[in-house]
Amino acid sequence: MLRKSAIAAVLALAVSVPGLASAADYVIDTKGAHAFIQFRIQHLGYSWLYGRFNDFEGEFSYDPEKPDDSKIEVSIDMASLDSNHAERDKHLRGKDFFEVSKYPTARFVSKSYKDHGDGTGVLTGDLTLKDVTREVSIDVVHVGEGEDPWGGYRTGFQGSAMLTLKDFNIDYELGPKSREAELILSIEGVRK
Repeated sequence: MLRKSAIAAVLALAVSVPGLASAADYVIDTKGAHAFIQFRIQHLGYSWLYGRFNDFEGEFSYDPEKPDDSKIEVSIDMASLDSNHAERDKHLRGKDFFEVSKYPTARFVSKSYKDHGDGTGVLTGDLTLKDVTREVSIDVVHVGEGEDPWGGYRTGFQGSAMLTLKDFNIDYELGPKSREAELILSIEGVRK
């Protein structure tokens, strides 16, 4: 539910692939629409509601030789929430949920990365949403890296994390199965 989500950035930092490029700084490729911050939550326990944040930005530092030193920072424009239904989006941006007019930006800043040595890891950092900061852990998978057709170098990650809505002062009651949301991140970074 975080737009320029920390999670996306987190994924990009996450995993190690020994023997590739040395430490480098990356910009999350939102310009080319090669990065996504999505979420899903159960609706009344009967179905899944999916959405995304269309506007976010971030940067990360990743060294395949020292993945535990990775860092990421992501900002999300909460007004860019898009669940493919205008009236629902208006409700989600309003007082019952994100209060976008009062809290326009969500932010994720990494604190640590724990590499598992197999292309997966856990990224931990502070997520600030609605002026509440909580530590969040994101399970990360390194998708791949290499040169692109335009002379650049890219690396990509996928990740997910479960968020308890009440932890961020969102307590609109939609039933017991709707108290958590899954954050799904697909991040591709372009080396600076």
